[in-house]
Amino acid sequence: MNLAAVVLAGVVTTVAIQTQQVPDRAPECLALNMYHEARGQGTAGLFAVSAVVLNRVNDKRFPNSVCEVIEQGPIRESWKTRQHKNLPDYKRKYYPIKNRCQFSWYCDGKSDTPYNKKKYKELLDLSRFIIYNRTSFVDITNGALYYHTENVMPNWAKAKQRIIKIGKHIFYK
Repeated sequence: MNLAAVVLAGVVTTVAIQTQQVPDRAPECLALNMYHEARGQGTAGLFAVSAVVLNRVNDKRFPNSVCEVIEQGPIRESWKTRQHKNLPDYKRKYYPIKNRCQFSWYCDGKSDTPYNKKKYKELLDLSRFIIYNRTSFVDITNGALYYHTENVMPNWAKAKQRIIKIGKHIFYK
């Protein structure tokens, strides 16, 4: 059993987390997304980017698992496997097309391995709490499905309803 300290709105709560063996990678995927998207933005920012992932999982327009939502985007087959015409599908390697993913860190061409192992461990514990205790998870984005940093203004944002700004991210429906 692990303990995770959850800080939100100035309240510190220690929550016991039952670590379980699960057949999927959901906690790891969510932790990596929190790490790469909002690790320096405080607890509210971490909860907000996690809420977008979970909102997408529950929306029929997006994939229905945490990892599929985070890894969504066009892919291409590796040149190493593409040259072997008789290679079975399960042995083929596919990679996301650079800068075309839903979450930019996933296909920016850089390593996805967290360099701050302590921070990643904290986020992994937090992601387990979020995934295994969804009934107590509060969506502070009010149903957001999209976000971007305050430093950019993507074309798609003009067609969406702005909901809230949390940390350095602006959230939309």
